[in-house]
Amino acid sequence: MPDLLLIGGATDKMMARMADKFTIHKLADGGYPVDKITHVCTNGHDGIKPDVMASLPNLKHISCYGVGYDAIDTTEAVKRGIVVTHTPNVLNAEVATTAVLLMLACYREALRDDAYVRSGAWEAKGNAPLTRSADNQTIGILGLGRIGQAIADKLAPWNPTIVYHSRSKKDVAYKYYDDLKTMAADCDVLVCITPGGPETNKIVNAEVLAALGPQGTLINVARGSVVDEDAMITALQSGVLGWAGLDVFAAEPHVPQALRDLPNTVLLPHVGSGTIETRAAMGALTVDNLLQHLSDGTVISSVPECDGM
Repeated sequence: MPDLLLIGGATDKMMARMADKFTIHKLADGGYPVDKITHVCTNGHDGIKPDVMASLPNLKHISCYGVGYDAIDTTEAVKRGIVVTHTPNVLNAEVATTAVLLMLACYREALRDDAYVRSGAWEAKGNAPLTRSADNQTIGILGLGRIGQAIADKLAPWNPTIVYHSRSKKDVAYKYYDDLKTMAADCDVLVCITPGGPETNKIVNAEVLAALGPQGTLINVARGSVVDEDAMITALQSGVLGWAGLDVFAAEPHVPQALRDLPNTVLLPHVGSGTIETRAAMGALTVDNLLQHLSDGTVISSVPECDGM
């Protein structure tokens, strides 16, 4: 059987399907036969280190469990004729739900009020302070791709005004901004769902956060690298920025203590797609890509850089 290198974990169902067609070697175990590896199964967090990819002369396909693939050097993969696949679409709805959940939790102070009830303060002190309405807000989406559109769709019941910033204008009804800072100044909420990587590293910087302002809410379900985390912490501490709902962090799973201490944040452990149903669909597509490539050299969901390979 052909040899596959597994980077990171995989579910039992994924392992069973892969083991039926591949000899599986785990990167964590070491000692794998570099000259025999033709396929790699990895995830969006671990990716594949450049030295590992360079050590595999016969590598033909990298299948990534996740929609984000910035931890994989696709430029080098294309040069070498290595197909890279990921798992788009199957997680769009779930990540969109997470973005909306974070926004609503910030607006309605869900964590604060939960603690208020649990502590007995409701009975002892009376009603909790009022919160804000999430209706009729101007919401800017940074990165209006498939998930960005799903977020806009799920926000519809709250009657938002949707605007967006991306690398190019799209054929949609929403207003396009070619400058992120200008858009942030016009928004009540900024939702980050742009891909990670060098082009978007710290694109949400101190100036953008200040433009979003003390009544503004930042939601990040993209990559931690998209936001200047230090600048965000400072802005939240000083009141320059109002609230932040975050599913991703710069050096996760490490989350700075200063960020954890802030009362005007809602923090999730990178679970945007973290439901049983969605993760099963992602795992199935990850393995489907591997098996189809093994069968006839084609794949189901290549990353854009590898389209047409």
